[in-house]
Amino acid sequence: MAELVAVEEPSMDLPVIDLDIYLNNPLSSPAVQEESARAARALITYGALVLHDSRVSESDNEVFLDLLEDYFAQPDETLRRDERPELGYQVGVTLENTEKPKCAVDEPCLSVIERLAPAERPLDISGHQPDPKCRFFWRMGEPAPYATEFPGLNADNVIPESASIRERWTPIMETWGKSMKSAVSGLAEMAAVGMGLPSSTFTDAGRYGPHLLAPTASDLERYGAKDTILAGFHTDLNFLTIHGRSRYPGLHIWARNTGRRIAVSIPRPSPASGHSGGSYLLVQAGKQLEHLTGGLVKAGYHEVVVNDATLKTVASRRENFPDRPLVRISSTFFWHLSSDYDLAPITALADQAKALRAKNFNLGRDEGEEVEYEAMKVGKQVQNELKHIALLA
Repeated sequence: MAELVAVEEPSMDLPVIDLDIYLNNPLSSPAVQEESARAARALITYGALVLHDSRVSESDNEVFLDLLEDYFAQPDETLRRDERPELGYQVGVTLENTEKPKCAVDEPCLSVIERLAPAERPLDISGHQPDPKCRFFWRMGEPAPYATEFPGLNADNVIPESASIRERWTPIMETWGKSMKSAVSGLAEMAAVGMGLPSSTFTDAGRYGPHLLAPTASDLERYGAKDTILAGFHTDLNFLTIHGRSRYPGLHIWARNTGRRIAVSIPRPSPASGHSGGSYLLVQAGKQLEHLTGGLVKAGYHEVVVNDATLKTVASRRENFPDRPLVRISSTFFWHLSSDYDLAPITALADQAKALRAKNFNLGRDEGEEVEYEAMKVGKQVQNELKHIALLA
């Protein structure tokens, strides 16, 4: 297995991984082995990467963004009919000021913020106010052939009540959701290969996962002032998160070994980028991947805020598309491990994690207190995380 730990200071540019190499060549080929090792290194070093997949259509993302802008431009009383709070908001809509950023009261997370240089810290979340964002969860999982211990995490989808939205909803959500799921599943296989595991290690564990197409929406007419926190500093609870391009900037991520805040910019396919077709997608590591690797990969911290680039885009959209809602949609998909999967660190990866921690310590990179990854069902891990962010009682 290739060396997975970089000694030199990592670049501020996220690595770009080409899924086409993996899909179009034999697993044993040097090209696949090298690109898979790059994918694993990127997740270990940064907790994030940019993925190119020639099968994913940019136009499908645009149609998806149009649909979600129209949906979230509806009155709150219309949207509220699609809420399912009794299911922890794990299907249907979550309205603004419901979900709280866990980091505001989570000691390990606060410790991460304290270790950052003041200029690199996220915007202040100490008030622990709920995020002024809405979300919709559309399940994209394969039904398990067994009775799950966690039926609330595997509930049926909610189709919006509004007739004008309803007729477009399912085909558009399914088209974009399947593209995102296929791309991130391929990346999960690459990561496994790059970590010296069988290619299906992660995808087998997630075969019956409650995967979610999970767009968020922020009303920039109401919450468009500079430095407004749309989504407070946090990590994702799932295995891998994949994003298509949003129309509005504002996403910041923190790479594991840089201590620096990175403003995310997803490139557009072009001859100059080496790919004139397909799409570039942002992938971030979540808590389930961190847990399964024993901390070899760390879940990536991120926030969404209104910054100067957001305001510039708002002005441009207002001028060029005056009839469109000023709603920031995140084109997001959460890929999960199966709810009934026994989540415990893979021994070989946990051993590498300990070695990496020691190496980082010797390089002066303080990663805080060592984390103990307790064995549990994935569904229990999800329920624990949902309680932290006020989505489950």
